[in-house]
Order: sequence, then structure tokens, then C-alpha cells
Amino acid sequence: MTHVAVIDIGKTNAKLALVDGATLSEIAVVTRPNQTLPGPPWPHVDLEGHWDFFLTHLAAFQAAHGVDAISVTTHGAAAVLLDGQGGLAAPMLDYEHDGPEGMPGYDALRPGFAVTGSPRLPLGLNLGAQLHWLMAQPGVGDRVAHVVTYPQYWGWRLTGELASDVTSLGCHTDLWDPWQGRFSPLVAALGLAGRISPARRSDAVLGGLTAEVAAATGIPAGTPVAVGIHDSNASLMPYLRGRQGAFSVVSTGTWVVAMAMGGGATALDPARDVLVNVNAMGRPVPSARFMGGREFELVRAGCDAVPSDADRRAVLAAGAMILPSVQPGSGPFPDRVTGWTAPPATEGARMAALPWYLALMTQTCLDLIAADGPAIIEGPFARNPDFLDMLAALRPGGVEVAASATGTSVGAALLCLPDAQPPATRSHAAPGHAEGLRAYAEVWQARAECQL
Repeated sequence: MTHVAVIDIGKTNAKLALVDGATLSEIAVVTRPNQTLPGPPWPHVDLEGHWDFFLTHLAAFQAAHGVDAISVTTHGAAAVLLDGQGGLAAPMLDYEHDGPEGMPGYDALRPGFAVTGSPRLPLGLNLGAQLHWLMAQPGVGDRVAHVVTYPQYWGWRLTGELASDVTSLGCHTDLWDPWQGRFSPLVAALGLAGRISPARRSDAVLGGLTAEVAAATGIPAGTPVAVGIHDSNASLMPYLRGRQGAFSVVSTGTWVVAMAMGGGATALDPARDVLVNVNAMGRPVPSARFMGGREFELVRAGCDAVPSDADRRAVLAAGAMILPSVQPGSGPFPDRVTGWTAPPATEGARMAALPWYLALMTQTCLDLIAADGPAIIEGPFARNPDFLDMLAALRPGGVEVAASATGTSVGAALLCLPDAQPPATRSHAAPGHAEGLRAYAEVWQARAECQL
């Protein structure tokens, strides 16, 4: 039996999971909020708080179950700057800080979409924009010896080995050419040639656990640590093995990211948050996204109502719809401001219209990347029947639901399990009221598109 400990950091929560290699199930999970520290000098990530949390619970996992390997997955748009001694050259910038967006000169440096597959994004969502801003802060440029993408920062803490990974470099950073599999010209333009750690495949072994970490956790020194992976690509990872034909994976969380494998040919529109990701094998993947998890929380506003069939019928009859975008500035309708076409009659009605809106946004993303075949839903939205019903009514290739509660931890664990079989999925059939959902969707799509 192999147990893989997975450091799994999303924008909202940091998590440590222990995955059973035989069943691909999580046998232990602990979480802590991923709260941004306010500064000075700028809003930054609580790296030391996370590290203490991981060490404490790695020790507990080792004592209770044993740990045979470690993997890491994190959100994108993130890197850590190290000095020549391996310490922080600067606090790790939160990508939602507006400093990079307000700094002039970056647009003249960044390569075009045809080179990088990266759209120009707000705030610090282009990692290149973050680095441009950080290197201009007093003293930072002189201190930086190494830039490591975020999963590999934790690999550095665990093994003392430096690397970046192709999936983190390939997620809207402006730093990577996904078609040539190499750094883009921006790296040299920023003065970072030779300072960004070498790019490696996610499933390579970064190194073995250091004696220092072994002493703190009880896990044997030399325990293998994988290079690590961007979280959306961790959700895609399980389905790269053995699945034939076209399919798509929809990773849901703070961000909803749709990724198409083997889909149709289409011109990608960077103005609608469409981009090219890079999968764990280093291959380009057409992708589209929006902040679905955040939109869910904003509209839900703490409500726990469960919609009834009467609520659903009322929403369909009234045409009560949420129009995009609840979270402006990203997604397929970045310049639009949300609103209801008709106010929901009850809290249950609101909680029926909300997942339908999220499914319609997801369907828009899938259309924008010409996704074909079944859509595999990963993450929290895979447990929402109304979200699944709407998508199943609209997807000719069908909808499948991941058996695991989270694809990110299992996908990251698979980096250490080359012989493991892909996790099972189950089909989600179109509901009996599919025709009503399709009619509702047609009106929503017309209203949403006419705003463009």
C-alpha cells in the first residue's frame, strides 16, 4: 500500500490530504484558511503559517498511517522569489493586489497571445506582470537569485532542490511558449534569464525529503517528492491516462476552469478569458474560465436553502435568471455587470437559479474552446444536482462526475503513482425537465450574448 501526502493550496484554503494509492481515496484531510496578510510591504501569502501547518500534520499522517511519497498542487499566477541563500527575497505577492495592473510599461514587454496563449489579465493574474512590478520595488531586483513557481517553492522547502513546472509556467503567465515548450522572450526582457528555475515535467521526482524535514515529521529522509502541478491541471491529470477520444474536464473551485482535450478547431478569443494551459505531459490545452466559486458565494450570501421542485418550476415560469458577470473583470463576459431578469420569489428559487447560471457560464466556456465529447466535472460543483442537470441538458456528449470529492489532490497524488488506474466516473443523465432547461438556456444565452 502506498500513501501519498498532498499539499493542496487553493486561493481560498490550504489543505493537506493523504491519498491511498490503491483506492485513490483521501484517508485523511486537514485544512486551514489561505488568508492574505495585509503587509507591509504589500498583501502577501502566509508562507510560514502554511509551513508550520504542513509540518505538524505531515507528522500526524506519518504517525497514523505512514507517508511513502509527497506531491504538491497549488493555484496558478503565483511564484516565490528567493535570495542567494534560499530565503525569501521578497514576501510572496497576492495575485489580487492591484499594484501590477497599475504599473506602466508591461504591455510593451509582454509577447502576444499567438506566442504565449496568455490573455492580458487584470491585477496580478499574469505572473509576468507580478514579476515586472516586484523587480521594480526597492532592493528586490538585487536580492533575487531564483524564481520558483508556487508548487515548487514547497518542493524546495521539502527537498532543497530548485525547479519550476510546465503546468504552472503555462497557465497565463506570459512567461512560456506552449507550442515550442520553452520560456517566452518575456523572461529575458524582465532580466530573469537564468534566474527562473529550470522547467521540469510535473511527474518527475524533484528530490528526496531532507534530513531536517524528516526530523520534524518522522517521515524517512529521502522519501520522494514529485515536482508538482498547477491545480487545474491536477484535475485533468487522472484522465490523461487511457481515455480515448475527445473529452473535457471542468475543474471547479474558486475558479471554474474548462479544459478541452481533442476538441474541435476554433479561434481562441483572449478577450473572453480563453487561454492555452499546458498539461502535465507538456502539451498545450485550450481552456476557458471564470470565478465560479466566488460568484456562488457572492450570490448565495450565506443562504443554505435547498430548492424544491416547486422552486425550480417557479424559476422556469418567471424566467428568473442571473445575467453575467457576478464577478466582473474575468470570465467570458468580463465587462458586464450582473443583474436579475426577474427577482426570485423565494430563497429556494434563488438557490435554483444560481447553479443554473453557473452551468450556463460553464457551457459558454466549453463552447468557446470547442469542447467535444463528455464533460467531466471535478470539485464542489460535482455535488450540485442543479448544476449537473443544466449541463447534462445542454451537452450532447454527456456529463460525467468524478467519483473523488476533489480531483486536485488525487491528480497530484497520481504524479507519484505511475501504475495507478484512472479514477472512476459516473454518468449524469439529463433530467426529466431537460426541455424546460434548454428553453431557459436559450433565452439566457441570447440575453448574455447581446450584452457583448
